[in-house]
Amino acid sequence: MRKSTKFPAEVRERAVRLVFEHQHEHESQWAAIGSIAVKIGCTAETLRKWVRQAERDSGKRPGLTTAERERLKELEREVRELKRANEILRKAAAFFGLSSHSCGSTR
Repeated sequence: MRKSTKFPAEVRERAVRLVFEHQHEHESQWAAIGSIAVKIGCTAETLRKWVRQAERDSGKRPGLTTAERERLKELEREVRELKRANEILRKAAAFFGLSSHSCGSTR
């Protein structure tokens, strides 16, 4: 089962900043992540994902930035809505096309 706890943005930002500030005190970034995750009450994997996203946002790692990910989600939502609207229009056109044809009207 997936834990759905949402951490406030301030907590995420502080935790990521702590990793960057203190990773030199540990043998690896992962060790720093593990140490800090315990202190803030999240899993190391959750904090690792926050760190990776922060690295993408700052250009230190390839991939979509947070803004790009949000825009992509927005565009995908718009595409779904447009597909739904097109399907409704297609069905309406088929219905009215059949009904006007069956009523004897000419085109």
